[in-house]
Amino acid sequence: MLAPKVWKSLDFISAPYCDICGFPFDFAGEITMTCLDCLKQKPPYSSARAVLRYNDGARDIILGFKHGDKTHAVETFLPWLQRSGADMLRQAELIVPVPLHPWRLLSRRYNQAALLAKALAKRSEKIYAPDLLRRVRHTPSQGHLKRKQRLRNVRSAFAVHPRWQSRLQGARIVLIDDVLTTGATVRECAKILMKAGAARVDVLTLARVVK
Repeated sequence: MLAPKVWKSLDFISAPYCDICGFPFDFAGEITMTCLDCLKQKPPYSSARAVLRYNDGARDIILGFKHGDKTHAVETFLPWLQRSGADMLRQAELIVPVPLHPWRLLSRRYNQAALLAKALAKRSEKIYAPDLLRRVRHTPSQGHLKRKQRLRNVRSAFAVHPRWQSRLQGARIVLIDDVLTTGATVRECAKILMKAGAARVDVLTLARVVK
């Protein structure tokens, strides 16, 4: 349960937003609902949706979940994710978390994206594929990097596990992460998944940075 003051600080994303990346608009467009970034360069995923704008309130609850062992928060987040990702979850076959490198997983002890993906797969009656994607290169934290630096940082950092290769062919995937900042990580993951044979990749996150 969230305290009333926490609820008041949260900014839930609702339409209108970009049909592709989910970037929220201040008002609905008359012709297109695609943002300028997606018009310039369509991302490798089909769509992305986020529950919350990443503000002070969202940051506090997500950091508590991510670094503060507040894993029980999954139960609070789960219906939010189901609502924001309803369309993509209906057609999904595999639910895949963005992976951590084994060294980072060892220090953090759990992958917050995997906890979300596992709970969401169970609730949605979809296949949970925790190791379909592997992080094969240890990368520095993205925290203080700019967009182009983030893209370079995650390049070739992910690979598909061989045991999932045949199951991946023609599959529709929902990729789960906690926060979408520049989108560099989910773009690289989606690119790898599509190249390996996925039919469609959609992205679902708890929050996204809106600038």
